Amino acid sequence: MDEADRAVDRLFHALADATRRDMLRRCGRGELSVSRLAAAYPMSFAAVQKHVTVLERAGLVTKERRGREQLVRTDPDAVARARRALDALESAWRARVDRMTGLLSEEEGGQEAPDTG
Repeated sequence: MDEADRAVDRLFHALADATRRDMLRRCGRGELSVSRLAAAYPMSFAAVQKHVTVLERAGLVTKERRGREQLVRTDPDAVARARRALDALESAWRARVDRMTGLLSEEEGGQEAPDTG
């Protein structure tokens, strides 16, 4: 597996969790401190930090320390990369379905009528 595949794996792992997707949406509206994010969820501050770390490793958010706060913001370019990865998967699967449909049509067209005689 090459680095590009590992990056896509990290991306989909990060997006697989509903809490992380919600964090991504919230930070997409404007940067938020980790403390402010933590206040929105019924979990420990440490758990929120872990979710943010997963998003950061996937490149979906950036974290910047300002004074005592760590501010989190969504990276729109990373979200666009996720969209392109999903589009590529969709194209590959549509092509496979089209090929299978073509093969089934050929098979149906090549069959002879059953002998009823």
